[in-house]
Amino acid sequence: MPDPVIAARRDWWVIVGMTVAAISAAVASFAGLRGLAQVAGWPDRLAWLLPVTIDAYAMTSARVWLAGTLGTDRARSFARANAIGAIATSIVGNAGYHLIATGLVAISWPIVVLVGAVPAAVLGLTAHLHALTTVATPDPSPAPPAEDRPEPRTEVRTRTDADLLNAAREADARHRATHDGRPISRDGLRSALRIAGPKATELRRRLAAESTQTTDRKEASPQP
Repeated sequence: MPDPVIAARRDWWVIVGMTVAAISAAVASFAGLRGLAQVAGWPDRLAWLLPVTIDAYAMTSARVWLAGTLGTDRARSFARANAIGAIATSIVGNAGYHLIATGLVAISWPIVVLVGAVPAAVLGLTAHLHALTTVATPDPSPAPPAEDRPEPRTEVRTRTDADLLNAAREADARHRATHDGRPISRDGLRSALRIAGPKATELRRRLAAESTQTTDRKEASPQP
């Protein structure tokens, strides 16, 4: 396991190296982009705004991209694309200035137009990035408490008169089987079928009528 003291010293060396590299790159990039703005027609007192605009935009986009806590995934994806684009713009701008300074490339109107369009483009992209970072991430709505949830609807099947009559016959048959052939009473039907008293009375009369008809047919049939 490495010594914490040695690890701390190594970290400081890395930090110092990164700091020196960052300062050198920033100064060199600033000089190149400032020179590009000057050869593109910017006034000397405003030429320094071109490198500041590009570097600030690159740092802002990189911050949103790498922080992981700003905005939604869409905002971070947009910031990543723009951070890479800002770095590429800085590289191309510096390369273009050195090509112009060495006489390999002549100043033409497309270069002037592109350099002049940088501030407006950066402003629009930064405003859009800011709008994306302020969009709240929708949280899934919590489930309602159990007492507030609507109870599931159960389908209630309405029993027809035929269904009730068949159920009454079955209840009467069961009653006769356990009570020495005695028919079921009105209250017995009401309890067995869970129906109102008038309906139980009606069914009891129909069962009595059927029982009478059955008895009459038996008595009318010829004996062998």
